Amino acid sequence: MYETVDNRIPQAAFVALITRQQDEDQVKEYLDELQFLATTAGVEGTKRFTQRLDHPDSRTYIGSGKLQEIKQYVRENELDYVIFDDELSPSQMRNVEREINDHWPDHHCVVVDRTGLILDIFAERAQTAYAKTQVELAQYQYLYPRLTGMWTHLERQRGGKGGLNMRGPGESQLETDRRIVLDKITRLKEQLRKIDRQMASQRSNRGQMVRISLVGYTNVGKSTLMNLLAKSEVFAENKLFATLDTTVRKVVIENVPFLLSDTVGFIRKLPTQLVESFKSTLDEVREADILMHVVDISHPNFEDQIRVVSQTLKEIGAQDKPVYMVFNKIDAYRYEPYDEFSLQEKTEKNFTLEELKNSWISREHTPCIFLSAREKIGVDKLRNDLYKMVAEIHAGRYPFDNFLW
Repeated sequence: MYETVDNRIPQAAFVALITRQQDEDQVKEYLDELQFLATTAGVEGTKRFTQRLDHPDSRTYIGSGKLQEIKQYVRENELDYVIFDDELSPSQMRNVEREINDHWPDHHCVVVDRTGLILDIFAERAQTAYAKTQVELAQYQYLYPRLTGMWTHLERQRGGKGGLNMRGPGESQLETDRRIVLDKITRLKEQLRKIDRQMASQRSNRGQMVRISLVGYTNVGKSTLMNLLAKSEVFAENKLFATLDTTVRKVVIENVPFLLSDTVGFIRKLPTQLVESFKSTLDEVREADILMHVVDISHPNFEDQIRVVSQTLKEIGAQDKPVYMVFNKIDAYRYEPYDEFSLQEKTEKNFTLEELKNSWISREHTPCIFLSAREKIGVDKLRNDLYKMVAEIHAGRYPFDNFLW
């Protein structure tokens, strides 16, 4: 996705702030995820820069001393990218990039923020015309306030009758570019409105079949579960955002049919542009009868991921849906044995899987299961649970249907 002139693998450094809102441990996890995002985009790098600040610097996000430190490292190692864990304002991005590349004629380092990186990954992963249109709209909405002459090539794409230039008298290049991008945003929104109407019609044509939607953080195994239950071949890979297009399959367990949908994975700091442009895709979640919230139990911060997904469901108006928790990847779960003679307090890293099952998870009283989709451990119980839940809804929806007797 990210390429250099000589086709070598692009190199990057990563930057984050330690603030009152996110402590050092959280920042380490965020940078781990940012590095995984970069790897998904085809960028390598291990160097990290962190700084303690009460709030980001309005001009350069980081302090001037830290910026000089980054600048020196970038130049000494001829890095291609500096990737920030938060979204930068247009002026912050311009100022940082200008400072790093000042009087450096033989190389150019690009500054990227978390939002831009996620958008680039979505653009690379989009397969259908619908997903491509959604991502393209999000990209234009993100780039519009960042226009500083970067769209000069678009001016050539806009021609009037006989190929005449349509720039108005006294209109600057930047104003022309902004007008072109705004027109593009308007056209993309209209395309999405047409597709949204088609998608809504498709959903209504499915009748009153019970609908279950797979939700969860990105890369927790939703597509693997979909393949297991629906006996389908949905693309599944150990990378972030392997699935962008919603896939709907009919599943029959014994004599009970239902529709199962796999949707885009969530992530912390998910760009608002993507949430808006993927509105119709997320309608599958809003209109589901049951949400299967898939969790990677082997992830050291799976509880934070649960909170991110719950918050995103709230933002899209799906927080009141019945939820069935699926704690996946028990085969990869590892814990650190607790030393009773240690002066350190016991943490969740010291819990065995059985202890974890009996912790807050059991006290939540939310239906749940622990399984491994890859190793097919616990799959029979999963099918049995789904059968009972779907049969109950179906019986209420069709009280005189005798398919159960």
